[in-house]
This record gives sequence, C-alpha cells and structure tokens, in this order.
Amino acid sequence: MHGHPAHHPGHPTDLVAQLRAAGCVFAENEARLLYETARGPAELRRMTDRRIAGHPLEHVLGWAEFAGLRIAVEPGVFVPRRRTEFLVRQAAACASSAELPVLVDLCCGTGAIGAALLTALGGRGELHAADLDPAAVRCARRNLAGPRVHVHEGDLFAALPGRLRGRVDVLTANVPYVPTADIPLLPPEARDHEPRPALDGGPDGLSLLRRVAADAASWLAPGGALLTETSSRQAEAAAGLLSAAGLTVTVTTDPDLHATTLTARRL
Repeated sequence: MHGHPAHHPGHPTDLVAQLRAAGCVFAENEARLLYETARGPAELRRMTDRRIAGHPLEHVLGWAEFAGLRIAVEPGVFVPRRRTEFLVRQAAACASSAELPVLVDLCCGTGAIGAALLTALGGRGELHAADLDPAAVRCARRNLAGPRVHVHEGDLFAALPGRLRGRVDVLTANVPYVPTADIPLLPPEARDHEPRPALDGGPDGLSLLRRVAADAASWLAPGGALLTETSSRQAEAAAGLLSAAGLTVTVTTDPDLHATTLTARRL
C-alpha cells in the first residue's frame, strides 16, 4: 500500500527502528516524545541524530518530566532523575507544619527539586535555590518563578543571604555522590554530556556532603531538616557523617524508585 504514513521518513515507526538500533531501551516512548516536540521534519531529524549520538533525551527535548512538572533542561546541565521525586516527598512532609516555610535547595541544577517542592506545598514557602554552575543557574531561573523565589549563583551556603542563617526549615542538597573511580562506569549519556562536578562526589562519594554537613546546623532553624539522596551502599557512612555533625538522622528508602534519602534534623 503506497503512501502509508508508516513509511514516511521521520514518522514514529521509522524513528522507533532507528532509536532501537541505537540501543534506546524505551524507543517507542522516546520516538513519541521527539515527534511531539519537534517543530517540523528538519528539527525532528536534528533531534533524532543528537539522540542517536548519545545525548541525553532530556537535553535533546529541552525538558524533563519531574514530579508531574515539565522542567526546562539545557545542554550541559544535570538532568533531574525520577528517583529524586522521593526526596521531594520527604521534604514536603518535613515542611508541611510550618505556615510559610523557608526552603533552601543547594546544588539545585535545573531547580527541579525546588519547583516540585513548592508545587507539593501549594506554593507555600520562601524558596532559595543555589548552584555554582552559571548554566544551571540560568536554567533554574527559567523553572523557578514567584514572589518568594530566589535563585543564587555561588558555592553552597556562601551563595545564600546571611539573613537565612538559623532560619531554614527544610534544606535539600542533592549533592553529587558518585565516587570518582566509578564515573567511567556511568551510562555514556551521563558521563559524556552532564557536568562532571554534578556527578563527582570525590574519592568516597561523600566530599560534598561533608561540606554541607559541616555548616548545615548553623543554617537550619530549630527542628529544621537537611534532606539528601545517596546510594544504598553509602547510606551508612553518609548517616554517620551527618550524626557526627550533630544532626539526628533517619534513612528512608523507596524500593520502586531505587531511592535512598537521609533526613537529618537539628533538634
């Protein structure tokens, strides 16, 4: 049957075959997203070529889905992971009692955690997101807007206004936790296309967490909580490190999302 749409170049069926040949596990889903996002055949071809060359799907699309939101993602910025939705749920539970909680998200990347947390809280909260990387900050400013929302560029707590010291109700810090020696084992799209500082947690994967832990208590309000994500095999060491910093630590896991979260409270 001539002229059947399935045989037109750039039609989803054609795309699925190309993506599958390139090793994309979720080829059908990816083909649909590329097809729906591209503005015309030429852009679809360019986007498909980039994906086949190994660029993360979210960089190619220009967005990632996270906690039901569409988060703008630019090339060279860390892509928010679905497992981090568990961290957001835990953080929302910690913030639920405060009338107007002060929220801080360090190493914010695209700003996905802050955006999802504010959404979970119905917009209730004063949010400060910070990152060292100018590309991430630019991205976060696209994703975070509102009268009580602030995005800062700088290194961890140094980026924050001093008036927040001792006043933070919920501090999220999804710090990089991949041990340096394990970076070559990451999927190529992460290894080759995401910023190294957003992945590399130092020799034991806990370098950044040590720096956050050292100052967290002085920024948290009494009863405030620091939440961070780690791997299951690092959870014990990470919890020990936060306890040593004077915080009371709970480890929670979500087996479905393969997520491990540490909640460290200042009493």
